[in-house]
Amino acid sequence: MLRTAQVSAASGYSVQQVRDLERLGVIPAAARGENGYRSYSSLHVRALAAYRGLAAAIGPVEARRLLVGIWTMTVADAAAEIGSVHVRLATERARLLRAQDALRWIRGDSDVEAGAAASGADDTMTITELARALGVRSSTLRFWEQEGLVVPERVTSLRVRIYDAASIRALRIVAALRGAGYRIPDVRDILASLDDVDAGDATGRVLQRRLDDLATRTVLLLEAGTDLAQVITRLRRA
Repeated sequence: MLRTAQVSAASGYSVQQVRDLERLGVIPAAARGENGYRSYSSLHVRALAAYRGLAAAIGPVEARRLLVGIWTMTVADAAAEIGSVHVRLATERARLLRAQDALRWIRGDSDVEAGAAASGADDTMTITELARALGVRSSTLRFWEQEGLVVPERVTSLRVRIYDAASIRALRIVAALRGAGYRIPDVRDILASLDDVDAGDATGRVLQRRLDDLATRTVLLLEAGTDLAQVITRLRRA
């Protein structure tokens, strides 16, 4: 059996942090001796190591949620919960790769660049003008609007849709992606990925940084897997 100071030394957490994580349910409650002192086991050290790895991979809030839940789960449910974390990271990576591929495709397609010049991207355009510039029907633009891909800057009292430069650029991207065979859900994800970063080379750099960060987090999750496996093994024995 281990005292709090020993668990602190073995885990790298301070004595107070060990007590706080116990109070939060991240590690099981320690046994108490007749003198009231806490008594821990190697399982607590493993759980703290697992928490450290998880926190680095998916953030402390999500790591706490996962570990707090594990103690009341069956082994099968605990394994599934950890597996879902891997799935979420893989899904995020796939989404970023789609956005990166789409960005490369947009940059390299001469028709898109020609469409940019023809669209007069510095001016506002009506739906008829924009449909003509993009080579699509007005009904197609209305459909993309219904799907939440792009919303006009405003609609006049005569129900005329007016698109500003940002909307025109976004619709060029939508038209290019749809022309390349991307499905509506994929286009929506790509627009969301590109929406919060600068255009052009800056977008590519941000996407690559996110992919690099995701790779680091995935490795950290794999490293935490050994400790998590030991925790689940102990659950099975219990």
